[in-house]
Amino acid sequence: MLLSAEKITKSYGEKVLINNISLYIDKGEKIGLIGVNGTGKSTFLKILAGVEKPDMGTVTRYSGIRIQYLSQNPVLDENLTIIEHIFSDAPSLRDSKEYEARKILTQLGIIDVDKEVGHLSGGQVKCMEIAKVLIHPCDLLILDEPTNHLDMAMVQWLENYLIKYQGAIIMVTHDRYFLERVANKIVEIDGGSLFSYQANYSAYLELKAQREEMELASERKRQSLLRKELEWMRRGPRARSTKSKDRIARFEALSKQKGLSDAAKLELSSLSSRLGKKTIEIQDISIGFNGKQLISNFSHMLLRDERIGIIGKSGCGKSTLMKIISGELQPDSGSVVFGETVKLGYFSQDTAEMDLSSRVIDYVKEIAEVIETPEGTVTASQMLDRYLFTPDLQWNTIGRLSGGERRRLYLLGILMQAPNVLLLDEPTNDLDIQTLTILEEYLDSFNGAVIVISHDRYFLERVADIGFVFSGDGVIEKRLGDFFEYMEQTIDKTPPKKSSDGVDKPKIQLSKKLKFTFKEQYEFDNIDAEIAELESRIDELEIMIQEASSDYIRLQELMDQKDALVKNLENKMERWVYLHELAEKIAESNN
Repeated sequence: MLLSAEKITKSYGEKVLINNISLYIDKGEKIGLIGVNGTGKSTFLKILAGVEKPDMGTVTRYSGIRIQYLSQNPVLDENLTIIEHIFSDAPSLRDSKEYEARKILTQLGIIDVDKEVGHLSGGQVKCMEIAKVLIHPCDLLILDEPTNHLDMAMVQWLENYLIKYQGAIIMVTHDRYFLERVANKIVEIDGGSLFSYQANYSAYLELKAQREEMELASERKRQSLLRKELEWMRRGPRARSTKSKDRIARFEALSKQKGLSDAAKLELSSLSSRLGKKTIEIQDISIGFNGKQLISNFSHMLLRDERIGIIGKSGCGKSTLMKIISGELQPDSGSVVFGETVKLGYFSQDTAEMDLSSRVIDYVKEIAEVIETPEGTVTASQMLDRYLFTPDLQWNTIGRLSGGERRRLYLLGILMQAPNVLLLDEPTNDLDIQTLTILEEYLDSFNGAVIVISHDRYFLERVADIGFVFSGDGVIEKRLGDFFEYMEQTIDKTPPKKSSDGVDKPKIQLSKKLKFTFKEQYEFDNIDAEIAELESRIDELEIMIQEASSDYIRLQELMDQKDALVKNLENKMERWVYLHELAEKIAESNN
């Protein structure tokens, strides 16, 4: 055992976040901590990391274990450079670990390690903090939302890193694919209590359903016994005079037992306005910043029920496109034309416009006192209740809400306006899994068009039918059908399923006698030697990279050369498989 947290209780004001919960972390465990926003997940991580103290209970760390904690809100010295910040609390590690730190930062999209921390974007800060916790030797990683603000390639790299990681991990994340592939234990905070499942995410869903069914059966049995005892207690005076004291005590005990409470369910009624035939027409738009072309001559006619997912590397212009569509930003050239009936709902990454001193109920009442839903008229307070804002939370100020609760309130404010075109910029950041699941169901019934930016692979696969893929130099490709497969395989712009000469693999036809073309025969005879040569050159570069660890310009050149060779090798291996499959087919057809 590495760490034990026993009988932990933590409250903020009158709100009890976690109540008498215990957790034991063993070596090799990779734990996903989940729960609705505001239930105390981040607070519990802080208690485990020693950043906060519980009101009651103890946290014991065994055998002097080393812990690294990734916070959502790190404390930064803005005058330090990135590399200085990474080693700020352990400068003695810099000589031995700087090369590894630079390698991790490169994978996370940061090349200029001498850039001052004060000039970094939120996403770059997240990448820097991830590199910092990964570079320090530790036995337990405590990670709070590690995938937020990372693009898809970065998420996949981190996912693979943590799968191979030898130490223990406990993390809060709402990325369901990430949980499925990394976690071997799921821990859920629900109503102040903690439930553990020795399973990955998909198995957890099955086990949770079984637990809830058992609880429901127990509650039905309790209610049945209570009805019988109540009937006995209500009998006439003669029966009451001979009542057993034990039976009366059992009735009182049954009455006092807490029944199975109706778990709060987030309900999103599909509110939308009528959308006419003409929606939004994007006409040949282009825009660039600081000499970098983000969007070049892009056009699209939005259909009334279209579901578009936008993907691409961080900083490529995805949010810029969304701002142009919303009218918040004007393109350098081209235009965006709206139909008369279009009513936009724009869920941006930035919720800074929310007045943190305003009460939650007042924020909603400013939008509407009463809402007409498919189920009938709903007051602002009732609408908040549907969105898991209990009466005590409704009278809180927005500033006292957790980050996820603010995002949920912000989403509610947008949907209450009954838009018929939804623009969602990173809706999966900071929203819990339950909210995301219900939002996906809401979008299924939404009577309008949806354009969404997300790095959450599950959410995109679930919601989007069409992909806008930023492939570099301002080019936006439109993908149909194989959008998710393309998203998984071609984040780095490598064309999918191409041979080494850039030609699609030809389909093998068995209707006539097969044979190699002259070019294929030459490839077949020589490809083994070519693969061996590439592998040898990669091995040589590995040695040169180790020797050049102090020459960072040379190091970057060597790493670029290695990346190019690795991609070439992957293409050759794909071609090798194809040629040998074809050789087998030729042999079969000739027999």
